Amino acid sequence: QLQAYGGGLVQPGGSLRLSCAASGLDASVIGWFRQAPGKEREGVSCIRNMHAIYYADSTKGRFTISIDSAKNTVYLQMSSLTYEDTAVYYCAVRRWPPPGSCLKSDMDYWGKGTQVTVSS
Repeated sequence: QLQAYGGGLVQPGGSLRLSCAASGLDASVIGWFRQAPGKEREGVSCIRNMHAIYYADSTKGRFTISIDSAKNTVYLQMSSLTYEDTAVYYCAVRRWPPPGSCLKSDMDYWGKGTQVTVSS
């Protein structure tokens, strides 16, 4: 019911678009999270009612979250990628009621991750 895809290998400064198909989960918020080796899973961006409600400081101005409601798909457009963006990226869903934040503890369902590797 949750499937993230679109990861891959990209050079520094490059772009990638991740997609997350979230069907049948009655989501109030859908979020993107990432986990780099040896680090905690962190919030990247969340969307509610077709509006972004959160971006991590390190991604502001470079990442854009959006949703195609007809396709039940959330996208994460990533540009100006750096080595620090290398991680496994996960999408997650929060049922109703919506939380006031974009924390991993807020989420109810998690998809399998997709690897993003930024390397020259």
